[in-house]
Amino acid sequence: MIGTTISHYRILEKLGEGGMGVVYRAEDTKLRRPVALKFVSPRVLGSGEEQVRFLREAQAAAALNHPSICTVHEIDEADGLTFIAMEYVEGQTLRARIDSGPLSMDESARLASRIAEGLAAAHSKGIIHRDIKPSNILLTPTGQVRITDFGLARLSGTTEITRRGTMTGTLAYMSPEQIRGAEIDHRADIWSLGVVLYEMLTGRRPFRGERDGAVLYSILNEDAARPSDTRPDVVALLERVVFRMLSKDPSSRHADAEEVIDDLAGIASGEETIAPVAPTGGRESRPSVAVLPFADMSPDRDQEYFCDGMAEELINALTHVDRLRVSSRTSSFQFKGGGQDIRDIGRKLGVRSVLEGSVRKAGARLRITAQLVSCADGCHIWSERFDRDMEDVFAIQDEISLAIVDALRPELLGEERAKLVRHPTADPEAYNLYLQGRWFWKKRTHDGLMKAIEYFERAISVAPDFALAYTGIADSYNDLLDYSSSPPDDAFERARSAALRALEIDDTLPEAHASLGLLKSEHEWDWDGAEREFRRAIGLNPRYASAHQWYAHLLLNTVGPEEALEEYRRALELEPHSLSINRNYGYMLLAAGRDDEAIAVLRRTLEMEPDFIYTHLILAMVHALRGMFDEALAELLEEERVVGGWHPLVEGWRGIVQALSGSIGPAEDTLQRLIEVSSRGYVPASQIALLCFALDRRDEGFEWLERARTRGDAHLFLSLCMFRRRAFAGGDLRLAEFLAKLGLEP
Repeated sequence: MIGTTISHYRILEKLGEGGMGVVYRAEDTKLRRPVALKFVSPRVLGSGEEQVRFLREAQAAAALNHPSICTVHEIDEADGLTFIAMEYVEGQTLRARIDSGPLSMDESARLASRIAEGLAAAHSKGIIHRDIKPSNILLTPTGQVRITDFGLARLSGTTEITRRGTMTGTLAYMSPEQIRGAEIDHRADIWSLGVVLYEMLTGRRPFRGERDGAVLYSILNEDAARPSDTRPDVVALLERVVFRMLSKDPSSRHADAEEVIDDLAGIASGEETIAPVAPTGGRESRPSVAVLPFADMSPDRDQEYFCDGMAEELINALTHVDRLRVSSRTSSFQFKGGGQDIRDIGRKLGVRSVLEGSVRKAGARLRITAQLVSCADGCHIWSERFDRDMEDVFAIQDEISLAIVDALRPELLGEERAKLVRHPTADPEAYNLYLQGRWFWKKRTHDGLMKAIEYFERAISVAPDFALAYTGIADSYNDLLDYSSSPPDDAFERARSAALRALEIDDTLPEAHASLGLLKSEHEWDWDGAEREFRRAIGLNPRYASAHQWYAHLLLNTVGPEEALEEYRRALELEPHSLSINRNYGYMLLAAGRDDEAIAVLRRTLEMEPDFIYTHLILAMVHALRGMFDEALAELLEEERVVGGWHPLVEGWRGIVQALSGSIGPAEDTLQRLIEVSSRGYVPASQIALLCFALDRRDEGFEWLERARTRGDAHLFLSLCMFRRRAFAGGDLRLAEFLAKLGLEP
């Protein structure tokens, strides 16, 4: 097939062959990019039912987007051949790396952690790989990991690659439950990763035999030799992690891939945090819980904000408990009002228990019911009803939180108990107003943000020392600079004043440090000060996803896109369903020049919320920079619909698309309209600068850039990546001078 063209792919060379079919390196003649084409063997596809299953699983895999997962571009059929077009990854397989000799402990732990990160992302979508092995792990020249063949293992056809029928996976890496043909879950992948980690450390598999039957017997009945028997320098802590992953009983393994990451991080930091585990397991995994939004059972159904706020406060409180893993807000809140089976929720979120409840408010009286349910069998672990006056709301939260902790029996230190019952304010009316403010803040609209500010200010009028309410004001005014087409001139000063006031009241509040860090980085260009604030916020609460997200924005400009993407991955691990984190992760990928991944992430964001602001706009940017101008204009029309009419950012990028596509006259007209509007209204100066550079009007472009710098333009911070991604300034030395004024390297 070398030299032929299938669909719009020109075959260049053969990369490999196996039970699934043949893999080639090819060129996408439409997008001018290298790809890997996997032609699936007709024998593998089998019957019509199996073909339908293959397509369903391949489509699910194509929806995955994570730096540790090889991106699937499309699944297609041409000339009677079914093929998958995937990201082409330069480098070698982990199989080849292991064959060259055992890896160091540090490298083994690092690679295993990266693989676990990819698995965690897949498992959160309900996708199990079923065939984790070294030949399905690609290593880039920079040491990054890419997992291939998601969703395909159960359809492979041979003993060496994958068995059809009751057993799915490569025999040497199969979990005991796979071999028995029992129902499997994400913990089967954890077993396989344990085999891979063992092999990285020792250069050989833990369960071996000359024939398949001997390997099968060893997996089911024998304990693996200790890695330290072969390699004495393997530390006991790492050995215990491997044996826990290789527990015959799935319930004795790590509860999820995130827990594997935690244990491997403990090795990297030298912290002895893992209790001893026998080679066959026997210790239950750490307790975990998801808190679902409480149902509003009030007569007027007007307490939704309070129900959501109640769940959020419980989540925040429980995250302070050592060894209790708490599902993030966005992960738990996806099941709001859905009526799903608790066992399904537990499987999707990877938790062992779920807290659900209801709120009924009549006058000043509250009736709150809460029940903790086991995800294993759907049975109640604990339930309680609380009848209280409104002013007892904090006492109710304390009772529920401490009762859950007691039911789950983690080790609770005195300091953790103090954190658990820490109240944001002593005034229930102020707290209620704060919850309503956060409700409106999450809408991310001009009207919603103004309404949020009103509620936060009312909360402060009732409780003047309510620090969290001040952070709400800071976040709302800061968002007005981003989400409003006409933000108030004093928004930045008000945001800054509110953040400083919050810190004056409580210097240990992570939200306040993160808010101040964002203001310092995006408006003051104080990179060192911003980094100190972000590090302080993360140190106070490592699970605060927004702090990781905003810190990534800083790293994008001060260090580079790869480091920024790494920080964004941490934010996504904590809040995998956050719309803003997913959308801005797409922007980070755009800044790094990883367009295909950016498009996949942005489309996934639109699947979660089709009208989430600026998502279509960023998609338009990707298309414009790739020369796909019709697609870019179509996305701009969609964004215009979402924002409800004319918007300076949409109009600015329409002009950029016109300029890049050669429609100079219309682009010049667009530029003049933006300049005219800016004389009497709000247009980000950085947006006009970008359009000037697209039209090669550099002198004007630098003039507008200088205005953006002196005015603290909220959009300049992220627009800077456009100059690195595409040379709008064409190598002009003045760009380096301008960046130097901001304290940045060219």
